Amino acid sequence: MFIEIKGLKTEYTECGEGIPVLLLHGWGSSFDVYKGIIASLKDRCRLVAVNFPGCGQSETMKEPWCLEDYCDFCLEFMEKLNLKDPILIGHSHGGRVVLKMTAEKMVNPPKIVLLDSAGLIPKKTFKQNFRAKSFKAIKRVLTLPVIKNHSEGLLQKARNHYGSADYNAAPEVLRKTLVSLVNTDIRNILPNISCPSLLIWGDKDTATPLEDAKIIESLIPDAGLCVLEGTGHYSFCEKPYEAHAILNSFI
Repeated sequence: MFIEIKGLKTEYTECGEGIPVLLLHGWGSSFDVYKGIIASLKDRCRLVAVNFPGCGQSETMKEPWCLEDYCDFCLEFMEKLNLKDPILIGHSHGGRVVLKMTAEKMVNPPKIVLLDSAGLIPKKTFKQNFRAKSFKAIKRVLTLPVIKNHSEGLLQKARNHYGSADYNAAPEVLRKTLVSLVNTDIRNILPNISCPSLLIWGDKDTATPLEDAKIIESLIPDAGLCVLEGTGHYSFCEKPYEAHAILNSFI
């Protein structure tokens, strides 16, 4: 199904009746990641999942977005679908949007669920710092006026070599958006969240490490953390039965 949000053709899916639930996926993903959760909850919930711009079959935005733009997108989407005070479930970047909207009182969810959520500026390893500094040094040289007209191919090769997989796979507008998002840290507003908050995390997650989950849990007054051992950034997909059991007991 499609709807226009912020002037963009936006793909979404909906099924079930009962408790309203909005599911927000992570960066470079789509609502397909929630198939298992939707199947688990559809008998008692109205489940709505949307694809962010540039994901699935949703149209890509024309200019880079910041976190506030994603919040505005979700608010307009909820209004158009008459989705009032839903439980919010967010994975990775979707969790970052959930945290921002809830902490800033843009929404009033009865509960939120964070799945390997983003929201804190990640600590870079020595290797990541080296790669970032190496790319910046090369970029400074290749963008000098005297060689700029001849260097775009070399600059792209440098991006491919030194950049992350998420960054390299994205078009330019999404690359700039990703840079803005990963440099946004919202920990200072997390104590404003008053609703019950469930965190489900993989102990092997390297994108949003378990250390981040513990920080987020400590900052949200009514939060609880469930760790799925042996899983990574898609913990709820790697151990679906455990994740679904936890979700069903919470929702």
